[in-house]
Amino acid sequence: MLAAVAGPQPEASAAAHARLSATAQTAVLLVGHRVHRRPAAGSPTLIAVPAKRPITGEQTTLPVLGQVRSADGISWLKVRLPGRPNGSSGWIARQGTRLLVTGWHLLVDLGARRVTVYRHGRAIRRFRAVVGKPSTPTPTGSFFVEETLQMPLSEPGGPYALALSARSNALQEFEGGPGQIALHGRDSLGGTLGAAESHGCVRLATQSIDWLAKRIGPGVPVTIYAG
Repeated sequence: MLAAVAGPQPEASAAAHARLSATAQTAVLLVGHRVHRRPAAGSPTLIAVPAKRPITGEQTTLPVLGQVRSADGISWLKVRLPGRPNGSSGWIARQGTRLLVTGWHLLVDLGARRVTVYRHGRAIRRFRAVVGKPSTPTPTGSFFVEETLQMPLSEPGGPYALALSARSNALQEFEGGPGQIALHGRDSLGGTLGAAESHGCVRLATQSIDWLAKRIGPGVPVTIYAG
C-alpha cells in the first residue's frame, strides 16, 4: 500500500460535469520512481512507485497534474497516486516515463447510481450501477484506473474489474486486500442496479463492464461524486 504523500484533493461534486477536459495527460512509468514532496532533487523522498502494477503486471500509468523544470534543469511531473489518503499526489522526474494522452473519463454519480462514460468531453454511454451502502459508502473524489483485470471464474465480482486508485474510508482491509475500490461485475454477488448495497465498490451489469474493460485502461481519470 502506498503511504501518504500530499493532502487529499477537494471532494468532487456535480460541478465536475462542467470541468471535464476533452483529454488528460498520463505518464507511463518505464522504471520505478521515487516520489518527492517538491519538484527538486533535494526534496524528501516520500515513497517509491513500482514500474508495474501488482495484480496484472501492467505498466504503472499515473495522471499528470502539472509539469515544471527545476533550476538544475530536471523536468518534473506532478502525478496523482494510488492509495491512502485518497487524492494523494507528488512529484517524479520525467526521465524514465512515456507521456500519453487519453480522451476517456468516467464519472460516477452516487446519487443517481450511474456511471457516465465520456470521450473527448462528450458523454457516450451511461450505465446503471450498484454503489456503496450507507455503512460502507463509495468514496468521493478524483481517482484513476490502476489496472484492468479479467476475474477468475471462481472469484466474485467478475467477469472484469477496473481497479481504482481509491480506497475505502470505512474498511481498511477487505478479504485480505487494502480496501481498494473497483468498478466490477456482479458475478456471484448480485445486487440491484440502481441500489446502494455494496461494500464500497461500484457493480455493473455484465454487458456494461464488458464494454468498459475493452476500452478503459490504466491512467484513465475517474471522478466519483455524491450527486
